[in-house]
Amino acid sequence: MFWEYLNTYENFKSILISLAILFLFLFLRKIFAKYVFTLFLKLTSKVPSKLFTNIWKAFEKPMQCFFIILGIYIAAYYFPYFGQSDPLFVSLIKSAIILLVAWGLFNLSDSSSLLFTRMNKRYNIEIDNILIPFLSKTIRVIIVALAISIIAEEFNYSVSGFVAGLGLGGLAFALAAKDALANLFGGIIIITEKPFRIGDWISTPSVEGIVEDISFRSTKVRTFTQALVTVPNATLADQPITNWSKMGKRQISFSLKLSIDTPKEKLERTVQRIEELLKSCPDIHPDTIHVTFDKYLADGYEVFLYFFTKATESGEYLKVKENINYKILDIVKAEDELNQATS
Repeated sequence: MFWEYLNTYENFKSILISLAILFLFLFLRKIFAKYVFTLFLKLTSKVPSKLFTNIWKAFEKPMQCFFIILGIYIAAYYFPYFGQSDPLFVSLIKSAIILLVAWGLFNLSDSSSLLFTRMNKRYNIEIDNILIPFLSKTIRVIIVALAISIIAEEFNYSVSGFVAGLGLGGLAFALAAKDALANLFGGIIIITEKPFRIGDWISTPSVEGIVEDISFRSTKVRTFTQALVTVPNATLADQPITNWSKMGKRQISFSLKLSIDTPKEKLERTVQRIEELLKSCPDIHPDTIHVTFDKYLADGYEVFLYFFTKATESGEYLKVKENINYKILDIVKAEDELNQATS
């Protein structure tokens, strides 16, 4: 009776010690969250690189949970019903630590992480707002898959058969969803090669308008009649795409008809004055300007004009074109008045 009582007392005392250790580490967790973490955050904020600050923030919650796991592990030494050497307990502790590391890496691979910003600065890669979430999700899926695989191996589950099954299932899925996969790869091509961006004016055999949204399945284009057209990326990636927003200059070409009664001197002056007008206009691109007496007509002469505007946006382009037309009209009228005065 005495020995049973003594054993019960010893077990009870061991349980109390285990609980005391556990509560101690819970207290240390609060101290860490309130004081130690804040102190380290201030210290890392003084470092020129923000990498350590981002890593510290990503692992904040996992490190707090690590205190609980460490407390459970140490408390198990005094717990009377199982010890630290119990295989299941050891596997659970190892699995918990693996989950904490995966949790921190999962937080670190967030789309707003410094990782992608540093990639842009160091390698001069333009990573837009569509590609960043995709890369972030891909990295996160890899982290979760690795964590599950390592934990499964810890509990003596072979993942090789599971992976082989995924390969066969993936093949069947790929055959069943080949159109969706084609759109996905088309989206990857569009996003990585960047033939256009959101807000660009594009034209293809399928659609012409302003790009409003680009996803990994389709691209949405607002036509000039305000209709919203959704084009599958697989279709768009296989078509020639003209990006009018990337124009460095925009062409104007037309023919000006003069009367058959126009004297040669007036024809020469008109051509010369129009050419001088275009060369002096700040809105006209100076590289290519052609104003020539082109051909004879049955009832007159034809002057051919070929030049480019610096403005490429439709509204500005049309305004420049209108102003040039008015000035050419003034030149023709002035030459008519001069011709009448000398005749």
